[in-house]
Amino acid sequence: MKKRWILNLLLLVVVVGIAAFLHLKPQEQALSARFEVSNLKMADFEAVKAEFPAKAPTVFEKQDGYWMMRKPYAARADQPSVQRIISIIAATTATRLPLQDAAKYGLDQPVLKLTLSGAKGDQVFTFGTFNPVTEEQYVGFAGQVYLLPGQYGEAASTQPIEMVDKTPLSPAERKQLAGFDLAHLEQWEENALKVELSNEGKWSANDPKAKPTQNDMNEWSDFSWVQAQAVSVEFYTPDRKQSYPSFEVLLRNGKKVHFDKLQESPEYLLARPDEGIIYHFSNDTGFTMVNPPVNIQTPGSK
Repeated sequence: MKKRWILNLLLLVVVVGIAAFLHLKPQEQALSARFEVSNLKMADFEAVKAEFPAKAPTVFEKQDGYWMMRKPYAARADQPSVQRIISIIAATTATRLPLQDAAKYGLDQPVLKLTLSGAKGDQVFTFGTFNPVTEEQYVGFAGQVYLLPGQYGEAASTQPIEMVDKTPLSPAERKQLAGFDLAHLEQWEENALKVELSNEGKWSANDPKAKPTQNDMNEWSDFSWVQAQAVSVEFYTPDRKQSYPSFEVLLRNGKKVHFDKLQESPEYLLARPDEGIIYHFSNDTGFTMVNPPVNIQTPGSK
């Protein structure tokens, strides 16, 4: 009886081992069978161009380490959007075929031609039809055809206005932040309020009744002017004859960034005339951006 029990246990171990082997082996084979589209790196590129059959191309160029949109608009680019486009260089796939019949894959008349340019020359990716079974897209590159998820083509086909940077200050300006002159906003005209950030990182206000606390001011500036992004942006032509409530962001290099307040509700609209962009914020976010917690002390308050 004991021997039969031991034999059954050994048989069970063998069955479990075979099952585990059969389960894991295909996964190992699948992993080993994947192909890398390229061995290129994001740092290899200084320009990106996405061309389409029926609309204007979208062009980005790197300037001082930061991506700028050149066409169809001249504007700061949303950095993650450009990085998503370039991420195709790191794609992997289980399907790689020689590019012998471009028309078979819709690559003779591609829906998208993506050119990444840099020190290693131009790297051209063409996007064709979708495989009806896997719903993946045929992509031609360096004499090969790869079957890739549609996300790569979608990233490059995003509407250009959606790939404009939605932060009102550039990264360089955020690093140079030195204060705010809010005297030309209705709520601060009486105080002629100006708040400044010293080289030592201390906030101060020109109103003697203001008692700002450092933590509150740091949280406000970080939330409102470092992290906050507009819900959307639009381009406009500033009307120099029109006057709006306004304020200026002060920078350490002595420069000032001017903003006009166009609207408070239902959206808070801030316009930056030098860039010709209107930033759309929610009402509460916009309100917070122009109302620092300076803690004005009124008579009788503590």
